[in-house]
Amino acid sequence: MLFNSFEFLLFFPLVFIGYWLLHKSYRTQNILLLIASYIFYAWWDWRFLSLIVLSSFIDFVAGSKIYKSGSPQTKKNWLYVSLFANLGSLALFKYYNFFAESFVEMASQFGWQPNNLTLSIILPVGISFYTFQTLSYTIDIYRKEFEPTKDLLSFCTYIAFFPQLVAGPIERAANLLPQIERKRTLKKEWITEGILQISIGFFRKIVIADTIASYVDTVYADIDLHNPATILLATFFYALQIYFDFSGYSDIAIGTAKLLGFKFHKNFNIPYFSKSLTEFWRKWHISLSFWLRDYLYISLGGNRKGIKITYRNLLLTMLLGGLWHGSSWNFVIWGGIHGIVLSIEKYLKTTPFASRMQPIAFLGYPITFIVVLIAWIFFRAPDFSTAIMAVIKLLSFKLETPFIGDINVLANSILVVSLGILFDIYLFKTNKTLEHFGKNFSFVKTALLCSSSIIIIVLFYSSSTNFIYFQF
Repeated sequence: MLFNSFEFLLFFPLVFIGYWLLHKSYRTQNILLLIASYIFYAWWDWRFLSLIVLSSFIDFVAGSKIYKSGSPQTKKNWLYVSLFANLGSLALFKYYNFFAESFVEMASQFGWQPNNLTLSIILPVGISFYTFQTLSYTIDIYRKEFEPTKDLLSFCTYIAFFPQLVAGPIERAANLLPQIERKRTLKKEWITEGILQISIGFFRKIVIADTIASYVDTVYADIDLHNPATILLATFFYALQIYFDFSGYSDIAIGTAKLLGFKFHKNFNIPYFSKSLTEFWRKWHISLSFWLRDYLYISLGGNRKGIKITYRNLLLTMLLGGLWHGSSWNFVIWGGIHGIVLSIEKYLKTTPFASRMQPIAFLGYPITFIVVLIAWIFFRAPDFSTAIMAVIKLLSFKLETPFIGDINVLANSILVVSLGILFDIYLFKTNKTLEHFGKNFSFVKTALLCSSSIIIIVLFYSSSTNFIYFQF
């Protein structure tokens, strides 16, 4: 089920009303949440619901066994069970065909033509997100940073909780499970904050991101046809499209959870206002970047084994982070660009060059955005050759008239982008959050916001598309 759908407009109010009618028993509420979450996911394809159920059961048992075992080897074996089950299903559904195709292509270079090794399998929606979420649970228990829950219902609710099931934020058990295992109350300020965040999320997704998408899709569908100025404009639009699309989803998820009495961590913090790529990753998809840091970068050794190993770990983390986004070499290259630049930034901090750059530190903002923009080309292009063609054309840039297409589409794109950017500039300059506005909203303003969210979906639904991160 999509947030930007009429089904969700009916689904969530029913869940919300039923949930708070059961407020005397949080366990009964959890039963309703679990059933609702399974319906939410099964609406897409009920057959893949078994994957979430099986993954939940395996990690519930593995977490308990790791915690209770007195043998280090037994603990490690149960951790391997969790890793194998989760990463194995992820590898099968998401990466098997990618590596099979890569193997066939490589073998053909040596004159060997193996039979087609690919399988006709569908990528389950959200598998990358709930796999990382459930893995963090067993790893934290293995590291003795978290005690496992004894309640299977609570654990299954934690894994399948519908607001963040298919595209995050990736919530740690230490934050979400304790909230699931205690009584929740309906706070007045959380109602206004939640509705505000949901409204902003719908505006960012349906009005801004989906309006921009039509121009971006037209240009990237045939890069060879367009001049460098057009490609640059489309890439700039895509950088904003993916930001407003994914931050919009996160806003809706966080706001929806808040209306049910749950507090999620922030997932975006105006990332394009960053003076370094390191800062960018502290603001972009925060739950994923912290997951990669805590469970991949640190597991590889982090910065504890010398500067060369640190560079290696940074690069490997970002390469695998790129691969996590999709089974394509384009995503690997995207991750590699980020890994290389992050390593360069870390190196420059150890040299006198860093102190000399302080007077012109403001240049970090445009430089960081340019790096991110170049990397987005590989993220958005349908294949490697298209991405290379786009980069080559941009390297030969000269001032030309960009492709206009439908003047109304372009004008609308510029208008909605301007609104989104101006709002982010205001948040950046005033250091305010959406919660700040929600706390000061009256009942009338809240009702108007709720109505505006419904109107936005109704008016723009016909041109609305899936959230970009659903494909990951």
